[in-house]
Amino acid sequence: MIDRLPGRRFAAFALSFFALTLCGAVHADPVDDIVNAEMARQRIPGAAIAIVKEGKIIKQAGYGMANLEHQVAVTPDTVFQSGSLGKQFTAALVLLLASDGKLKLDDPISRHLPGTPPAWKKITVRHLLNHTAGLRDPDDIIKLNQDYTDAQLQRAGARLALQWAPGTKWAYSNYGYQLLGILCTRVGGKHYGEQLRKRIFEPAGMQARIISERDIVPHRAAGYDLVDGEFKNQEWVSPTLNTTADGSLYLTVRDLAKWHIALDDNKVLGAAIKQAMWTPTKLKDGSTKAYGFGWETWPTLGRTSVWHDGAWQGFTTQATRFVDDGLTVIVLTNRSETDIAFLLEVVAEHYLGEPPR
Repeated sequence: MIDRLPGRRFAAFALSFFALTLCGAVHADPVDDIVNAEMARQRIPGAAIAIVKEGKIIKQAGYGMANLEHQVAVTPDTVFQSGSLGKQFTAALVLLLASDGKLKLDDPISRHLPGTPPAWKKITVRHLLNHTAGLRDPDDIIKLNQDYTDAQLQRAGARLALQWAPGTKWAYSNYGYQLLGILCTRVGGKHYGEQLRKRIFEPAGMQARIISERDIVPHRAAGYDLVDGEFKNQEWVSPTLNTTADGSLYLTVRDLAKWHIALDDNKVLGAAIKQAMWTPTKLKDGSTKAYGFGWETWPTLGRTSVWHDGAWQGFTTQATRFVDDGLTVIVLTNRSETDIAFLLEVVAEHYLGEPPR
């Protein structure tokens, strides 16, 4: 019989193990100390970072454990789940389909999605992209451990009344991006994930892909929740709800670095598409919201930036482009409720020459 440590002792053992391992490493780069200190403070099992400067990767590294049970260390090739950071890829695919002439951003979604209710007749593709459709997320209707067809998922949200007239207000909507995935599948003639692979991931040199817990995925990290001071494995989610377009991707920091390099040199996406993604949303009353198409446009550390974070199944992620500085900082972790923004910012401060906190 194999000895098993109780949960609390096991978590302490695992964290001590990787902390000691990291402390014994060569400290040539102060960023390593910054990341290790913040991981210890927040009790983050594992993290990976990548830094892109002027279109080149200047650092990529892994810290801590990708899997606590098997004591597997994080590397730049460790596969994390994207969470909502993946929305930018869905938005990019929609814009590529629009450039193909297969849809228009101001098309009513009923033109491409059969069976939509009358209340949705004024919702456009643009409204889904920038979260102004007024849709409610059907969180109380959808069961995360149950499979749904695209039609069933669409009908679930259609049962709920709109919050407001489309285009008049803003509210973040995972459901809106789930609908975009269904729309891309119909318009593009293949599952949206296959279109992402062919049109974005492969041209950018990425190994990213849709989540599949049944497949053998080399270097896949485990996701963790911290519950009453003990680490627990991520909760199970049904296969179909782990393939929706609101952020259900496997990717590495190396993948995201290649994506941002592709964005820097206009590879994959042209200037017009990038400008559309990074332009803040204008509401009908003339006010603006600092969100484009799958990208936040709020400043970071007082600097012009475009970015997105994500949280799903024990993973927390963020990638931020500091536009005027030619700098991109990417941070992936395998713990839910990580203060990912703070971790990213303390790393970014080093490269921006800001005083450390």
